[in-house]
Amino acid sequence: MWGERITTYDRKWKRVNISELLKKLQLKKYWILARHSRGEPAPAKAWGGNPEHDIMDKQFYVYILASKRNGTLYIAVTSDLIQRIWQHKNKMAKGFAQKYNVNKLVYYEVHLNAESAITKEKQMKKWQRAWKLQLIEEKNPDWKDLYDDIRL
Repeated sequence: MWGERITTYDRKWKRVNISELLKKLQLKKYWILARHSRGEPAPAKAWGGNPEHDIMDKQFYVYILASKRNGTLYIAVTSDLIQRIWQHKNKMAKGFAQKYNVNKLVYYEVHLNAESAITKEKQMKKWQRAWKLQLIEEKNPDWKDLYDDIRL
């Protein structure tokens, strides 16, 4: 069949068969459904009709977690904010955030592509602490945990 010969390249410039890629995406969709049935949050785009369309519509988020008001800050990027914050809150994400108990979502912003989100994350990580605190204070003066708002 002619569709089996169509190829593309992945992030590492490795040649990938489109049919195989779509099969993997379909398997990932079932994996997400299984996780959701165990009580874990499912991504917003988990059951779109066309897997290629879901990839094209993906949003990226730069977010800041805090341990408490004016406490330890953690800045990162994700394509599934609800699931990622759930992982932080349930100590599923190993590393800095778990070690310092940083699990309160105090700020996030949406980007339409990964490149702009990663660029913004790198910029914010270079900011002075005072600038980060000012950004949080402007958008979330009470340092409310925004996770409850976004998961509804």
